[in-house]
Amino acid sequence: MFFNLSVPTLISRIITLLLAFTFHEFAHAATADALGDSTPRIHGRLTLNPMAHLDVMGTLTLLLAGFGWAKPVPVNPYALQRKTSAGLMLVSLAGPATNLLLGVMAAIPLRFGWIPFRPTTSLLLPSWGDFFLEFLFINLALFLFNLIPLAPLDGEKVITFFLPDHWVDVYDQIRPYSPMILLAIVFVLPMFGLDLINLIIRRPLMDLTMFLVGWR
Repeated sequence: MFFNLSVPTLISRIITLLLAFTFHEFAHAATADALGDSTPRIHGRLTLNPMAHLDVMGTLTLLLAGFGWAKPVPVNPYALQRKTSAGLMLVSLAGPATNLLLGVMAAIPLRFGWIPFRPTTSLLLPSWGDFFLEFLFINLALFLFNLIPLAPLDGEKVITFFLPDHWVDVYDQIRPYSPMILLAIVFVLPMFGLDLINLIIRRPLMDLTMFLVGWR
């Protein structure tokens, strides 16, 4: 729970929140703007100001559970399609790809020993090693979580671009129920011994983290 988090861990997650969510949403906005859709710019989302992007519940979820969400960037799919049929997919993919890039950048100094991994001993500030590991871990979690192919996550727009038309029709029917399905996967199914989040996020997350920092 929130009150059991150490102060150094809380500081690490707050800084990670400000950077990871901000760059994620800015990547959506910048990609849409580059593809000819001015909607994000009009709504003030083409900015690196965190206050333009943060969502209260998504912020709390990140602090408590290590993953969360920000305010969706509004886009005009028709404006994007005038540039390329892949426009909406590229805009959706830009956010998770940015989190992956941030995670890889955080892993580099850990892998090469430029920042030694030393456990935090201060009661207030995290060690550099702990901070970079937390930053790496959360960004990779956001990358994997957002690629789940269920609305409103980015993965839904990505996968529908590559699916045959008849499968897109199936997704259109599922879309109104996607948030409830997502909540069931995250919170309900684990109560009955079916932890899909462990299968699709936690295990790949640990494997990817250890691969990037060279622990295996």
